[in-house]
Amino acid sequence: MKVSILIPCFNAESFVAETIQSALDQSYEQLEIIVVDDGSNDGSAEQIAKHSDPRLQMISQSNRGHSAAVNAAFARSTGKYIKYLDADDVISPDHITLQVERLNASSGAVAMGEWARFYSDDPYDAKFVSREMYRDADPVEWLASEWLDARPMTQCGAFLIPREIIEQSGGWDEELTLIDDFEFFTRMLLHAKQIVFTPGAKLHYRSGQSESLSGRKDRKSIESAYLSLMRGTRHLISTENSARTRRASANLLQDFVYTYYPLHADLRNLVRARVEQLGGSDLEPDGPPRFHHLRKLTGWRLARRVQRLMGR
Repeated sequence: MKVSILIPCFNAESFVAETIQSALDQSYEQLEIIVVDDGSNDGSAEQIAKHSDPRLQMISQSNRGHSAAVNAAFARSTGKYIKYLDADDVISPDHITLQVERLNASSGAVAMGEWARFYSDDPYDAKFVSREMYRDADPVEWLASEWLDARPMTQCGAFLIPREIIEQSGGWDEELTLIDDFEFFTRMLLHAKQIVFTPGAKLHYRSGQSESLSGRKDRKSIESAYLSLMRGTRHLISTENSARTRRASANLLQDFVYTYYPLHADLRNLVRARVEQLGGSDLEPDGPPRFHHLRKLTGWRLARRVQRLMGR
């Protein structure tokens, strides 16, 4: 059974070769690796072209964004199982083997592996720890649980997905530019019968890169984050409209209000209205110790303004 590893790449010259090599080094042999160079203006294309393995294909296109890149890769792919892998991350050698074994025994399931951050040049500096998310679970229950504290951090490359689930749920939303993975993975997981955990299938997640997509703060990116959160939470509520899904969705949306205050008042007001529709949130704002000390004295709004001022 063929596995397609899909790697979107934009200006990842320093990392993409290592990511590709980790895919080529898999113990599982029935692979195709499709890398989309999404209009990079650095040496990414040259780094990709250094690999001559027949399992590797490269697509070059003008810059259209992450979602368009992964959709282009999926359209070219032929695998029964699909993995979306960021161009700066690394997977362990038995990653695919372990996940295929679980999926072959679990009809209609999506496999999830382990992930850990690394900040150095060595992916194996990542320290893997046990997480509550690491369990076999019903997708609705798993999403509601992960969203309750409003800080879900599930990485794209941790999942191996049967092709038919993606065909049923649809591709990535190309209108979205920031946290497009949140909307896609919510929608996709809700089409699965089960999430099955695969211990030992490790994703080494590169962190701390100043140029990463997740760090963008321009208006277009914030609008995308707003749309992704609103659409993703609606997917969950449409599947199960219950007290647990409403509270989880409200908390996730409330975090948007906390995060961007006092900026983008129009979007925050729309989100606040939706939180109220869902029955309100019990989420506390996130921040460093000084923020929490100050908010006890002044309230979170003034504390957030001071935090932003000091950050400048």
